[in-house]
Amino acid sequence: MRILLRRVTTIVLVMVVVTGATLGFSLYQPPTYEASIKILVGQKSSTITNLGGDVSGLQELTLTVARAVPTTPVAQAVVEQLNLPKGSAREVLKNMSVEQDPGTMIINVSYKDTDPERAQKIANAIGEVVSQKISQVSLGANAITATVWEPATIPQTPVSPDPVLYSIIALVLGGLLGVALAVLLEYVDDSWDSPEEVEEISGVPTFGVIPRFEVSMNKKVKALAGRRGGDL
Repeated sequence: MRILLRRVTTIVLVMVVVTGATLGFSLYQPPTYEASIKILVGQKSSTITNLGGDVSGLQELTLTVARAVPTTPVAQAVVEQLNLPKGSAREVLKNMSVEQDPGTMIINVSYKDTDPERAQKIANAIGEVVSQKISQVSLGANAITATVWEPATIPQTPVSPDPVLYSIIALVLGGLLGVALAVLLEYVDDSWDSPEEVEEISGVPTFGVIPRFEVSMNKKVKALAGRRGGDL
């Protein structure tokens, strides 16, 4: 506590610098919007004839479909459907996130983009492409279906950056960094801070202490003027 109290200015300064830099960086970043769709995996057959017909079998098939969504064929088909620039398939895969709702036949697909309308269009296009491809590879009386249960809407608020959250994290990290810096400065500082410390290091008693005092600017000017007058 003695070290922290003596270095409190350093700690506060580090916290202010880190938090300010983080806040400025987050405000400088363009907002990112996220559009989401829900895909329901089912089966055309109304009778249960195999493992794919019961609930547990459909849940396993749902996981398989979920793993097939974030793949290059799907991304390339989305690029062709929306007439996106060539080479955008990698960008589509990068901004796409897919996960299955545990214990259900629903797949959540999200897409992030700096343009909210483009995020909505690409998310809906992913759902259409997945539905088409599943219908092409799954044929017969017990064919698996992937239906867009809930299409994406235009997101109204960005999901990132979050200046408040980032500032709180930066404040905590800045405090830890400031404490570490204070301890480090205390460790490398070899100056004597008290008469007791001088006695402990030198091994001889202290006979007197010269107090620290400050001279105001007016007194300095008067003293300098008087000295010059005496010289004249």
